Amino acid sequence: MSDQLKIKLSIANRVYPLTINPKQEEGLRKATKKIEAMIGQFEQNYSVRDKQDVLAMCALQFAAQVEQKSIDKEYVNEEVQEKLVALNDLLSQHI
Repeated sequence: MSDQLKIKLSIANRVYPLTINPKQEEGLRKATKKIEAMIGQFEQNYSVRDKQDVLAMCALQFAAQVEQKSIDKEYVNEEVQEKLVALNDLLSQHI
């Protein structure tokens, strides 16, 4: 456990102490900055009652991005598969 790093991240005016693998630090700090920026955007653009509402919207936004990337990846995989089949058919005709 000596290779673990203790850090503190501030999200929505709360500090979260974490013990992490040092390789995770950059990703966690970038994620924290994105969350804070998104919180600022939601608070600026919408009337927000409390931080929990803003954090719920942030979670929804990030989850939607992950799901959309998964959907896009499936579409690309299907498209690549179709092209490979067509290429295989074309090669088969010329062999």
